[in-house]
Amino acid sequence: MHARIFNRVLVLAALIAAMLATTALQASVEKRIALVVGNSTYKNITPLDNPSKDASLMAETLTALGFILVGGRAQLDLDKSAMDVAVQSFGRQVQGADVALFYYAGHGVQVSGSNYLVPVGANPTREADVDFQMTDVNLVLRQMQGSGTRLNLVILDACRNNPFGSRGLRAADGGLAQMRAPEGTLISYATQPGNVAQDGSDGHSPYTKALATTIRVAGLDVFQTFNQVGLAVKRATAGAQQPWVSSSPIDGTFYFVPPTQAAPPQVAAMQPDPLPAERLRADPDRVPLRDAALLSELSERLYELNFDPDTPDGLTRAITKLQQRIAMAPTGEATEGLLLRMRKMEDLKPWGSIVYGPDGSKWGMSWNHASRRAAVADARGNCAGAKCPIELSFYGSRCGAFAISDRSWSLVQRDSVQRAKDAALDECGKAGKACRIIGAVCADGSGR
Repeated sequence: MHARIFNRVLVLAALIAAMLATTALQASVEKRIALVVGNSTYKNITPLDNPSKDASLMAETLTALGFILVGGRAQLDLDKSAMDVAVQSFGRQVQGADVALFYYAGHGVQVSGSNYLVPVGANPTREADVDFQMTDVNLVLRQMQGSGTRLNLVILDACRNNPFGSRGLRAADGGLAQMRAPEGTLISYATQPGNVAQDGSDGHSPYTKALATTIRVAGLDVFQTFNQVGLAVKRATAGAQQPWVSSSPIDGTFYFVPPTQAAPPQVAAMQPDPLPAERLRADPDRVPLRDAALLSELSERLYELNFDPDTPDGLTRAITKLQQRIAMAPTGEATEGLLLRMRKMEDLKPWGSIVYGPDGSKWGMSWNHASRRAAVADARGNCAGAKCPIELSFYGSRCGAFAISDRSWSLVQRDSVQRAKDAALDECGKAGKACRIIGAVCADGSGR
């Protein structure tokens, strides 16, 4: 009896030793570097309860998954000079690494379409101060570019309310702006660009809590991971917060925990594609998109091209209209080829928006935003608490106008503000009642 028990103990010990040996071998071959920053104790603006706790949780989780942390631990409550040093050190350490990961929790703002992370001592009083008192996210991206990494991950749990709104820093918008991901890069936002994320009431933000749990699940590739995080956050916040991902094409399949491992490993694994994508799929226009994260990306890109994919049958109609615009066969099908084309398109900007709520006769207007979603969020924020579901958004050199009477209303966009006003008055007046213009603006803010 004792001999059998002893033999079983020996077998179990051998299995554990083999797993540790495999993990150690993987760690010696692969190199993964992470910079984790959490800012909570702000000196000149409202402190945040959870970012330092969130950063500590992420540092612990990433260490367990084999990442080497800049500074050996989470970097907490950094002022501007400390953030500069940390980012510069990160840039040096990622040289020649396989995977680079940057995580930030704390205040973040968009100013004139650029995203800035807020150090604990920041105290700007005008737009020109931000370059000297805050950290531009593009600075972090530049540290990763040219480093030789195969995958760069930027994770921003920083889409909270603009803390400087009461100071007259008018160029600062709520939430973060959409960014185009450089080659080999995935950017994950705690919520959609232009929207505001929750700080959390139980010690961690909903986003970081879901992220720290999901990246420990074996067999999820990077896109599946962030899709599951998004679903978890959406459920936890009853739909009020929906994380968003921006990604360029990524060579290979990345797993935080490989599918063959039963327990969280000490390293993340990246498996290169056996053949170039061109040889595997001669015609990507015939390969349907099935991954939920890629379908979500396609839908968001359609929205930012001023289509409306979220309405019933809207995705098919939006794809058909886009295909007609770019001289593709109007099949209405979501394919890999269509998504690849959309990734190469230039961002449309600036954006303006006029929104209206007929039930309460409330309306709002915005202009000079880097994305449609940010413009709509700002306009609805000016809607005096009403939902204002009716939306007119326009970009570039286009202008919008809002005409109304006690019987009818009209929202119209044209290539000049005067033409938009004339068209809005004409459309509104068809009900037989004289109308008046109550709002008009061009996307760049002119014509008001």
